[in-house]
Amino acid sequence: MKKELILSIGILMFSLSSCKKSTEGNKGIIKSDSANTEILADNGAVDSTIAYNTDINGKKSIKTDYVYRATDKSLVKVVFNYDPKNRTVSITNNNKTFVLEKSEAKVNETIYKKDDMTATVKGDSLIIHQGNNIIELERTKI
Repeated sequence: MKKELILSIGILMFSLSSCKKSTEGNKGIIKSDSANTEILADNGAVDSTIAYNTDINGKKSIKTDYVYRATDKSLVKVVFNYDPKNRTVSITNNNKTFVLEKSEAKVNETIYKKDDMTATVKGDSLIIHQGNNIIELERTKI
């Protein structure tokens, strides 16, 4: 009984000494910058849904993720990248991702293009034209 107790205490002491907290923290966590940033939405007003994200190397990016629903009820992930050097929209559905570059911005709409594909963003709707196909998406509250 004493041997089991001593063995249990030894294992407990070893476990506690090997479970030290790292002082570096989790490097996989993206920190949000609290500095005031003013990114304008398509309507010209300040878009409060957009903020800078800072990775572990201090590199800032401006991205916003949304889930859209198509008319056939399928869900589509849409990521807007507002980086001034690389303004794009990424549309992901059925493990396929299409990245379109921003080509034109009006007061109430933004147009993204790549090859024969065009995506027009108006408020909560996203309309994709690809050849003769038109796909209408609506932003969800998921």
